[in-house]
Amino acid sequence: MNDKDIDIIVQKLKDAKQQKSDFVGLMDSFNDPYLVLISCILSLRTNDKTTYPATLRMLKLGNSARDFAECDVKKLEKAIYPVGFYANKAKQVVQLSKEIVEMGRVPDTIEELVKFNGVGRKTANLVVARGFNKPAICVDVHVHRIFNRMGYVKTKNPEETEFALREKLPQKYWIDINTLIVTHGQNVCKPQKPLCERCPVKEYCDKLI
Repeated sequence: MNDKDIDIIVQKLKDAKQQKSDFVGLMDSFNDPYLVLISCILSLRTNDKTTYPATLRMLKLGNSARDFAECDVKKLEKAIYPVGFYANKAKQVVQLSKEIVEMGRVPDTIEELVKFNGVGRKTANLVVARGFNKPAICVDVHVHRIFNRMGYVKTKNPEETEFALREKLPQKYWIDINTLIVTHGQNVCKPQKPLCERCPVKEYCDKLI
């Protein structure tokens, strides 16, 4: 892949209008950083088909840090089951909600967000990008895999990919790139047996060149 082709690739992926998962669509609809934060925590190590209904059940219990700071952990566990590590995640959500209530706000920087127990750079970047509409690059396994598969970066893990993208991906794409690439990864550029014949950007991919 030629680095100069990134503008064409992003536009082609946008034009393809691939179907978002229900969970990705839900996350894109949030304009509240707190909801982005707790929903992303639920999604860690859990597929979207499981996370989506669990998130909806969780949101029936409340939609603010104060609601969940006062929420019974066992009740929250029951609501979010069967997401991965649901018991730990329920405790996490309640504890960080208490901390946010005490702080009076959701932090708007990656450096502050990763201080919360269980919040890594992927979650922190998503909160900054989706919750605050500030430039940040959320790199999950799809973004890491696809940008390496195409040859735009050559990195060993998602954190390396994030910092490599910060160096070369035009900032105008930072906020939206996660949704775009995740959707492409779920529909076409799958981990196993990617559907290369259906790929709208196959002529730019190192895997096929």
